[in-house]
Amino acid sequence: MQDCPRASRSGAGAGARPTVASIFVHHGEAYLAARHHLSPEQRRLFRDVRVCRTAALGGHRYVCEDCGHGVPVYNSCLNRNCPTCQALDQARWIEARKARLLPVGHHHVVFTLPSQLRPLARRNPRAVFGLLFDAVRETLTVLSREHLGVQFGVTAVLHTWTRTLLFHPHVHCIVTAGGLTLDGDRWVDRTGFLLPVDLVKAFFRGRILHHLARRRRRGELLLPGEVAPTNRSAWDRLIWSLPKPPKWCVNIQKPFGRSAHVVEYLGRYTHRIAISDFRMVSADDAAVRFRTHDDDVESLAPFAFLDRFLMHVLPKGLHKIRHFGLYAAASVRGRLQTARALLGDGDHGLDDPHEETETAEELLLRLTGEDVRRCPACKTGRMLRHPLLEPTGRSPPRAA
Repeated sequence: MQDCPRASRSGAGAGARPTVASIFVHHGEAYLAARHHLSPEQRRLFRDVRVCRTAALGGHRYVCEDCGHGVPVYNSCLNRNCPTCQALDQARWIEARKARLLPVGHHHVVFTLPSQLRPLARRNPRAVFGLLFDAVRETLTVLSREHLGVQFGVTAVLHTWTRTLLFHPHVHCIVTAGGLTLDGDRWVDRTGFLLPVDLVKAFFRGRILHHLARRRRRGELLLPGEVAPTNRSAWDRLIWSLPKPPKWCVNIQKPFGRSAHVVEYLGRYTHRIAISDFRMVSADDAAVRFRTHDDDVESLAPFAFLDRFLMHVLPKGLHKIRHFGLYAAASVRGRLQTARALLGDGDHGLDDPHEETETAEELLLRLTGEDVRRCPACKTGRMLRHPLLEPTGRSPPRAA
């Protein structure tokens, strides 16, 4: 269970900036009464967000050993789509990734699903997101092997949104600027140029088409409105509508200067959800307003805001973060160690990862310099954890 002395959820009181959770709280019942097509994951999010870090889930009470000041700290819901439950998970994930990060530059590569396939992805999210990951993995692993004779290290993260919360599935990849030769004898540098982008686009398109056809034959892909994969002409029109390779959106950026920068960059893409509380501007019964780019503000009716937010709730069990090549779990004790031995310390400059037993308070102190166990009232006393506050609603979730 995640908790710390200053982690209690704050509501959107008068004059306060609203939170994403406050929109669920204030409009949730009316929205659920009006919408009857929600998935089990979406309905669970409604239940979890509205009780996250409230007395309904129980928690602990921290009391200052000097002045007696007390602070209730309520348990989090641990829902991966909850806007208040991601920060510590993200920090812990980044710390764990440092152990596998190779001391080289990393390219940022983005693969975007064509707009013509977005309705299909809305209808079949698990199948389409799965084939998107498969196509990305095959593109990077096959081309690195056949075009360069090496194996890259890749971490891929699925995102489904734009800054205005529209549906826009794409995969962010962090790719080593070079690779280990297939025989494991040497490291080949690709700092200046990873792969020809036209080749990557063509191969990626081919893999997407391959997986679309295969999953359609297996009955895993239904067009919007279909109950069975029987509309052959509509399917053919969809496939023929896809753009030619040069029009596919694949973006390969120059590598980061140091491997340490990769860790910082990954934090922007791993446990992020569609919108954070930081971007919220105001909310009332007529509109929810949030920042998009720079000073631009989007305004949506509360139900429209919830509609857009819920588009990005992933199916249960779908992994949004995946590792390929040298960063795959199967390579950790083999080829990844070989690559690290060839590269030496490089530009790594990272401390050894901390033990997984590190508490939330210790992690926050190390990352931010803020000691959340220090009493906020007297500024000198230590906050001591007292017995569990029993939940007033459903039982709290199991600890992560």
